[in-house]
Amino acid sequence: MKKLFLVISALTILSSCTSVKKYNEQITSLHAVEDLHKDVDKVYKQLKKHHPKLYQYTSKEVLDFKFDSLKKSINTPIDSRDFFKKLAPVVTHVRQGHVSVSSVGRWFKKKERKALNKQKFEFYDLDFEYLEGKLWVKNNIGKDSTIIGNEVLKINDESAVNLVNTYKTRFASDGYNTTLHNRFVGKGFSTFYYKDKGFIDSLKVTFKSKDSIFTKTFRRISKEKKNKVDSVSVKKVKPKKLSKGEKQTRRLARKKRKKDNKKYGYLNKRKQYTRNFNFIGKDSSVAFMKIRGFTNGNYKKFYKESFAKLDSAKSKYLVLDLRDNGGGRIAEIDYLYSYLANEPYQFITESEVKTRMPFLKSFMSNTTPNSLKVVGALLSPLVISHNLLKTKKREGKLYYRFNKHSKIKEHNPLHFKGKIYVLINGNSFSASSLISTHLKATERAVFVGEETGGAYNGTVAGIYKIYQLPTSKLKIRMGLMQIEAPQKQNPDGYGVKPDIKIEPTVEDRRLKKDTELEWILADIEKNEG
Repeated sequence: MKKLFLVISALTILSSCTSVKKYNEQITSLHAVEDLHKDVDKVYKQLKKHHPKLYQYTSKEVLDFKFDSLKKSINTPIDSRDFFKKLAPVVTHVRQGHVSVSSVGRWFKKKERKALNKQKFEFYDLDFEYLEGKLWVKNNIGKDSTIIGNEVLKINDESAVNLVNTYKTRFASDGYNTTLHNRFVGKGFSTFYYKDKGFIDSLKVTFKSKDSIFTKTFRRISKEKKNKVDSVSVKKVKPKKLSKGEKQTRRLARKKRKKDNKKYGYLNKRKQYTRNFNFIGKDSSVAFMKIRGFTNGNYKKFYKESFAKLDSAKSKYLVLDLRDNGGGRIAEIDYLYSYLANEPYQFITESEVKTRMPFLKSFMSNTTPNSLKVVGALLSPLVISHNLLKTKKREGKLYYRFNKHSKIKEHNPLHFKGKIYVLINGNSFSASSLISTHLKATERAVFVGEETGGAYNGTVAGIYKIYQLPTSKLKIRMGLMQIEAPQKQNPDGYGVKPDIKIEPTVEDRRLKKDTELEWILADIEKNEG
C-alpha cells in the first residue's frame, strides 16, 4: 500500500510538472492564424449565447463588423499575450463593465510557487491615481514614503501616459460613461501592467518630484525582515510570565479583534477595514460611513450596530462614502438600503437571462475543476429544479426571480430619518451604483463628486460564466443576469450623476484635502446656521 501511494504521488507530481510545461509552451508559442480566428468566433459565440443584453449599447451590425475586422487583422501567427492585446479592445465595444478578457501568465511548479510566496515585488506596493492627464503615486504600503505624490514619467523607458492610454482601451464601463476609465486605470494600474508585460523580477521607474527627475528600481525581494539581529551577540530575553488575569485579558482582546475583523471586513494587505463608521465634529450630529466594497465581512452586524448608534445619538446627517467602491453582494446593499429608505421599496426587478438554468450554466464551464463538476453533476437535479421554478418566460424573454430582493418590503425600523449625502466617483461601480440609483430616484440623498462608473439603469452581473479559449488559453468573463432597480432614466447608458460635481485635483492631493467632503461639511454648517 505504501509503495502504491508513493507511485501515485510520483505520477501526480510528474503530471503536474508536465501540465505546467505544456501550458507555458502553449501560451508562448506562435498560434496559427486559423486557430486564432476560431478563438475569436468562440468569444462572440459565448457572448451571444449567454449575455442577455449584448446589443444594449452597441448594435449587432457594429459588433459583427468589429469581430470580423479583428479576424481580418490577424494575418500572421502571434502568441497568446499579443492576441490578448488585439482581442480585449474589441470586447470593450460591448460596453458592459462586467464583460472582460484576462491575459495569460506563466504557470509555476510547486517548488517555484513556494519560493515566490516568500518574496514580494516592491512595485506592487504602490497605489496609483490618474489625475489631470498624468499618473501619480497615491500611496505606498512599502517603506519608501518619499515617492508618494510624485508623478510617474516612465516605466522601463516607456511613457507612463502612453501605457495608461493603451490600458484604457482594454476594459469597459457600463454604457457610454467615461469617468470609470480615468479612475479605474489608476486604481488597477499595477494589474494592467502585469497583464501587459507578464512576470518580471525588476523594473526601472522614472519619477518627477516638483522640478527634479529621478529613477528608482523596484525588485522582487524577500518578505522576511532585513537586518536580523545576531542571536549569538545579543543575550536572549525571557518573555515575561503572565498572570492568569493577564492571559485572560489577552485572550479576550484577541477574540474581540477577530470579531471586529470579521464585522468591519479586515483587509490584511492594506491593514484597513472595508467598513468604517464614526462621528465627525464636536458632537454626534454628523455621522460618516465609509464603505470600500460590499464583498467581505459580517455586514449585518456592522450596519445593525452603526444605525443603532445613529438612532441613539439622534444624528441629523449621514455622509455615505462610496468612492472607489467597486461593488459586491446584492444582499448587502439591499440590507443597507433598508436602513436608508423612508418608504416601502422593491430593490431589484426580475432579472433577464438567456437560459432557464443560469446557475448551472455558470457552474458547469470549461474552467470549472473536474472535481467540482462531479459535485455539480450530483447536485444538478436540485439546481435544475430550483432554476426552472425561478425562471419564467414573458414576451419572448426569460426572467429569473430573486424572491428576497424582488418583493416589496418595509424599511428597517431603525432606518435613518435625517439628511443623507453620498460621495461617488468613477470607481463607484456595480452594486454601489445600484444602491445609488435608489437613493437618487427617491431623492433620498444629495450626491457629491462625479458620475458613477456603473450605469443607473442596471448592469449584467449577478452570477458569472468564465470560459477559456482553446488555443490562446485566454479567459472571458461575463455576467449572466440583468440586475436593475425598478427606476429608470433617459437617455440610457450613463451612471448616477452628482448633484454637486467636484473632481479632485493634484493640488488637493498634495495638500491632503478632501474637497468633496469639505463641501458637504460646509453645506451642513450653512444649513445649521
